[in-house]
Amino acid sequence: MEKELVERQGIPFRSIPAAGVHGVGLGRLPGNVTAILRGVKASRRILDEFEPDVLFFTGGYVAFPMALAGRRIPTLLYVPDIEPGLALKTIARFADTITVTAEGSRPYFKSRANLVVTGYPVRRGIAQWDQDIARQSLDLEDGLPVLLVFGGSKGARSINMALLDSLPDLLEEMQVLHITGALDWPVVEAARAELGEDLAPNYHAYPYLHEDMGAALAAADLVVARAGASTLGEFPLLGLPAILVPYPHAWRYQKVNADYLAGRGAAIVLEDASLKSDLAAAVKRLLSDDARLDGMRQAMSSLSRPQAAAGIASQLFRLAGKN
Repeated sequence: MEKELVERQGIPFRSIPAAGVHGVGLGRLPGNVTAILRGVKASRRILDEFEPDVLFFTGGYVAFPMALAGRRIPTLLYVPDIEPGLALKTIARFADTITVTAEGSRPYFKSRANLVVTGYPVRRGIAQWDQDIARQSLDLEDGLPVLLVFGGSKGARSINMALLDSLPDLLEEMQVLHITGALDWPVVEAARAELGEDLAPNYHAYPYLHEDMGAALAAADLVVARAGASTLGEFPLLGLPAILVPYPHAWRYQKVNADYLAGRGAAIVLEDASLKSDLAAAVKRLLSDDARLDGMRQAMSSLSRPQAAAGIASQLFRLAGKN
């Protein structure tokens, strides 16, 4: 998915061999170490060709071979989630500057590197949508609340299925804007076809949104989503109250992100396992409580750092000796 998104922006993309070593098991470890060594060699070839002034890392084990190969080049590390993963903690040893989304990340780093809280950078123009214009662009009515549901770039099956089970109940009181991901799109289309004529106009489903994702966020009164790092930037920027469902089959990054927002009154957290039984009730309870929803909007907005991208860029220029 990342390759497609990068190339869609007209940015050259080069891949390198890489593999994780944390929790992979002894059987896979030798092969993964070999992949890392091949990645270091491939990274050196790219560095020799490109001759960068500065390296910029945002995490993942794929970054480690490049960080190792470019350890003598000025390096900026950006930490998207509240809690850094093992790869980020390792790369931090090579970093000259570490930028983080929130103060909550500071205790995770013992590095002597300069640490700067910048916030999470969001896509250009996402805050320029007016809610009325956004709703018009997505064929949504003004008179009914709008629930936005999505699960990340590939979708989230448990969220999709829980929502489909709840659709007849929810669509009687609200419009649902559902971004499904490509994998479940055939199932979603079949479910949409079974809706009655009275409910179908309130259901707006898309496999994916590119440039119109800002409109979807601006149009919503409430969002149901995973708790990936982007939720720490996009939802605060737009003051969008959230029901967060951390992905359960990975390390606790999303749980920590969700707890960070919930602990500040900006979101509530639902466990993935309880979605089918609790989702509809949680959505209806929040959308019927204007005072609580307003409080969540204010709490979410208070966490916004709209100049995050500029803050990170200024650190990159500084390391490259350009200012």
